Amino acid sequence: MPRFRPRSPSLYDPVPSPAYQLLNEFKDRLGSETLSPELAHQLFGKLLRQPVKVPERALNGFFAALARAPHSIACPNGPALAIALFKQMAEAGQRPVTAPTIYIYSILIDCCHRARRPDLGPAFFGHLLKTGIRENVVTFSGLLKCLCDMKRTEEALDVLLHRMPGDLPNVISYSIILKSFCNNGRSQRALDLLRMMTKKGSDHSPNVVSYNTVIDGFLKEGEISKALDLFHEMKQQGVVPDVVTYSSIIDGLCKASEIEEAKVVLRQMVDNGVRPNTVTYNSLIHGYSTSGQLEEVARLLEEMKTQGTMWDVFTCNSFMDYLCKTGRIKEAAELFYSMAEKGHKPDAVSYGIMLHGYATEGSLVDMNDFREQMVRDGVVPSLSVYTILIGAYAKCGKMDAAMLVFEDMLKHGVNPDQVTYLIVIAAFCRMGRMDDAMDKFSEMIDMGVPHDTNVYECMIKGYFTQGDLVKANELFTEMKNKGIRRRPQKGSGRTHYV
Repeated sequence: MPRFRPRSPSLYDPVPSPAYQLLNEFKDRLGSETLSPELAHQLFGKLLRQPVKVPERALNGFFAALARAPHSIACPNGPALAIALFKQMAEAGQRPVTAPTIYIYSILIDCCHRARRPDLGPAFFGHLLKTGIRENVVTFSGLLKCLCDMKRTEEALDVLLHRMPGDLPNVISYSIILKSFCNNGRSQRALDLLRMMTKKGSDHSPNVVSYNTVIDGFLKEGEISKALDLFHEMKQQGVVPDVVTYSSIIDGLCKASEIEEAKVVLRQMVDNGVRPNTVTYNSLIHGYSTSGQLEEVARLLEEMKTQGTMWDVFTCNSFMDYLCKTGRIKEAAELFYSMAEKGHKPDAVSYGIMLHGYATEGSLVDMNDFREQMVRDGVVPSLSVYTILIGAYAKCGKMDAAMLVFEDMLKHGVNPDQVTYLIVIAAFCRMGRMDDAMDKFSEMIDMGVPHDTNVYECMIKGYFTQGDLVKANELFTEMKNKGIRRRPQKGSGRTHYV
């Protein structure tokens, strides 16, 4: 819990001054999470009206504690409240209030970033310049964050290179700009800046965090070869990769289905004395699971236990998925119910895995019971979950139940996609209910849901099976006139039940 400690009154003064009493009330209210914005303004107003100046150190501590205050019901946004109280102090005019220090300005500019009001940051910085107080690297860092938040990264870079005194920029200042470039899909621009840092050397030299930022940026943009090149370059520059570096590279390779390459990097990681963590293992587990190598998934899960590596929700979900895919649904259910006891609250993915497991083995009663529990637990079903439920009922020909789920999905504002519609249309076609299939086909088109050859071929086959060659030919001609052609299908990770 953030705290500030007003300087204790003199030992010869047995009664604390009114100013200290107010500061102590602030401290108590903040600590007990009962400091509302309204009460804060009232107390701060009283503080400003005191005949004795508020001590500089106490005022600094107050703003620092408020800026770090965690979210609470009474005070949902400490940084925003700090900004508001500073404005109240500024409006006090020439009253006997200690003038804001560089420390307070640094806190406030950072609050603008944390309160998602980056537009106020440059204004506070300009006010600081007018006071004649010499800015420092912390103040400039806050300004850079605000400019980057407003997508003004090039302007932030100009401030860094041309407006900051030569002795101020450090690797943290540069890292703010690097992160902004990467977050906005401009990792090549970040790489150019990284190499500029290398040339400047000294305090400007990039560290492992700098390299990790740009490597992660390239990986998110799908530029795996550039990420690997930079990975090798950082080692040549004498920067030692850490667990974040290795984990990022392994994750990128696994997502690109380069599992063997990921294993090579893992061996390098271990050989260099860097211990894989939960994130590292999760990336490998996801890679093996996606490629269908379930034996490797089981091996890694067991290795995590042996190495004492903590599981998280993703790990538990991966293990449940493995158990379901190998027909061990009861063990998966036991793991699910033990998650909360181990401090891992199941998420929507956890529920989806279990629902899919029950659906796959045709246990519709268990699936429905689990769905009701999901609702009781307050977990909002995703499109994927709804599609699993609809597909399970449709596969068994229980279209009334499937359509009830479909309507519930629409009621909760979840819009069906091409896969969901295809499941419903295919089921109606199999049952010979072509009027219902056409209703959903038309609804799909009216809602602007993309449709390709799969849904057309499903409808055409349905009419052909029912002997309605005229309607089948009409749809074939319509598909041809729209220029709809078969296209390669990318795996979505969802079971279609078609």
